Formats: sequence, C-alpha cells, structure tokens
Amino acid sequence: MGALFSFVYGLAAYAFFFGTFAYAIGFIGNVFVPKSIDTGTPAPLAEALIVNVALLGLFAVQHSGMARRSFKRWWTQTVPPAVERSTFVIASSLLLALLLWQWRPIPEPVIWSIENVAARQAVVAVFWLGWAVLLTSSFLINHFELFGVSQVVARLTGSELPKPEFRAPLLYRYVRHPLYLGFLLGFWATPVMTAGHLLFAAGCTAYILIGIWFEERDLIAQFGEKYRRYRNQVGMLVPWRSAERTR
Repeated sequence: MGALFSFVYGLAAYAFFFGTFAYAIGFIGNVFVPKSIDTGTPAPLAEALIVNVALLGLFAVQHSGMARRSFKRWWTQTVPPAVERSTFVIASSLLLALLLWQWRPIPEPVIWSIENVAARQAVVAVFWLGWAVLLTSSFLINHFELFGVSQVVARLTGSELPKPEFRAPLLYRYVRHPLYLGFLLGFWATPVMTAGHLLFAAGCTAYILIGIWFEERDLIAQFGEKYRRYRNQVGMLVPWRSAERTR
C-alpha cells in the first residue's frame, strides 16, 4: 500500500507541476491565460514592489534550499526517499501558483515596445524557443526523475534507479545549463517589456545565477574532477566549447 500511495502521490505531484508550469508560460508571455504578468488592476507601486519581491524571494528560498544535498539528507530522515523529489515538486509548484495568483502588475513605465511586425515575431519566436530548449534539456538528462516520477515507479515495481553518472548529452556539450538558458530566453524575450515584467525577469535571473553557484558546488562534490574539467571546457550559459574534447 505504501508503494501504491507513493506512486499516486508522485503522479499527482507531476500533474500539478505540469499544469502550473504550463500556466506560468502563458503568464510570462501574456498569452492564453486569464491573468498574466501585465494584466489585472495595478496596485500602488510600493505595495506591488513589496508583494512581488516577497513572492520571488519566497520561491527562491524554498526552491534552492530544498534542492541542496544537505537538506535532502536531513529531509529524508522524515520523508521516504521515494517521494522526496515529489514533495519538492509539490512545494515548488504551490509557491509558483501563489506567485502567479498574487502577482501585482506594474504596467508603467514601459521599458521597450517593439512595433515592427517582423521584429515582434522574431522575439516571440525566441520566447517559444526558450521553453523548447528548457523542455528538451530536461529530457536529455532525465525528465521523469527530475520531477519525481521515476522514483515512485521504481518503488512500485521494486526496481532500483541507476546510480547517477556524469553525462553531457547534445545541448550539454555546448552549455552547462541549457535548462536555465531556456528559462532566461523565456523571461527576457518579450515584444513589450513593462516595469513589472522587468522586475520578474531580473529577479529570476539573479536567482538562477545564485542557484547555479550552489548547484555547481553540489555537482563538484558529487562528480569531482570530471565536473571541474567539464566546467573549464563548456560555457555556463553562453554556448562555447574549448578545443579540448569534453569527456
């Protein structure tokens, strides 16, 4: 029964994540959803800044803190390891949903507004390219393990997950964090950049850069010299490779 509950719990966590993530894409792009980053009744500027910064900070602290190896070691003394990732996914999705719900638009000033039709279409194409890069990157490593599904399936079937091994498939040969690069393209590629969108994009970018520092420290602890060599050979967010072949 415990394995079956874990399986249902993991699938529910993934479904909740997927729905929240899909809404977030529409929210950031001002498409398809009833409430987006620039729609709704604007609040007083001070209120909007305080609330929005608090929402971004709350998500960043939870997401980064629960992703750390030290937290996982402590957390799995209480939470079964099979559902640790699913619990992380639920917590992150809840805080993301809170951000989408409570975000205060700041429509003025407009930082830029692209009027040329071809240029607008090009920027929108980059926006969608970013999300495509992000999703592709997640599948290149292990999408379903990243979001906790593989763990609960393994418990249900009585199998074991393969031990982590360092790999740099496809996009990872040219940029160490293509998943984060996809996020950045999605955050910044907009034909109309309002003050509120700028706050969101800048706050998320700062979090990503800080998160990369912590994540790479964990990866060095896990993979040692292999990751150090990879870091010296491949760009963090800007695609490049050194002449030496990455192994």
